[in-house]
Amino acid sequence: MIFEFIHSLRNEHTVVLMCKVLKVSPSGYYSYVKRLDREETDREKWRRYLDERIRFHFLDNIEAYGSVRIHRRLVDEDKISVSPKTVANRMRELGLYATPPKKYIATTDSDHSNQTYNNNLKRNFYPEEPNMVWVTDITYIPTMEGFIYFNPILDLYGRKVISYALSDKMDRTLPLRALKEAIKLREPKKGWIHHSDRGSQYCSKDYIDVLKEAKAKISMSRKATPYDNACAESFFASMKKEYLNKFRFKTKAEAMEAVKFYVEFYNRKRMHSTLNYATPNEYELAYFKAQIRDATLDQLTSA
Repeated sequence: MIFEFIHSLRNEHTVVLMCKVLKVSPSGYYSYVKRLDREETDREKWRRYLDERIRFHFLDNIEAYGSVRIHRRLVDEDKISVSPKTVANRMRELGLYATPPKKYIATTDSDHSNQTYNNNLKRNFYPEEPNMVWVTDITYIPTMEGFIYFNPILDLYGRKVISYALSDKMDRTLPLRALKEAIKLREPKKGWIHHSDRGSQYCSKDYIDVLKEAKAKISMSRKATPYDNACAESFFASMKKEYLNKFRFKTKAEAMEAVKFYVEFYNRKRMHSTLNYATPNEYELAYFKAQIRDATLDQLTSA
């Protein structure tokens, strides 16, 4: 607060001069001092504590959360009984706003002669278990040294980034590295769906051969229909809005480290509205715990 700043420097500069420079009234400052002299009411103590927790959760989540997610943190973690409207009002008063989005361009090159595949996903973005549907796409991040390119693979069950690749070249080796790592980590069962756009990288022989070897059902967005891959587009929008757009990267290395940081934050800490405000890691873990519990119950009942 301005008055708090003035009060901290009252022995170094005159109050009238500081108020004039900072464009506040001396009477307002002296009213602030009077409030300091009296004992805080219970309501004022509660509001000060609430403001402290709001600031903590806002900063702890890379300044990406709006009032809805901050409210969930206050209720679930701090056990504070407060309305969403109060949280929104306090954040507005404190000047805490999630970063607004910026526009970015597409990176799809569908002007090629390779074979393409039908849209077998058909916007069914809610599979019943992990490793049934993976989606992927490529986006770019500008730096003062040029662009870097980022290719994640997301499991749609928990919206988790299960693997990714970064490079300053956008060729078929970029998504291929991410795909091979994801298959090695997850070993999906025959018939799982891999969905992408019709970019030349995803239609390359090397990429398609890996998918066929992994017994995938190949699915591709219709031409000029980005909503067919809305989950990947949404992830990119969140990543840029919530974190990357806050920086102007001097080097490609800086941008790559920022992407790695955000992916870790996204999987481990970012609450996802589609997952009832669980994180991707929490949502997947709950599924696997349920599977173990059910298997244990089956063993007990059959014994």
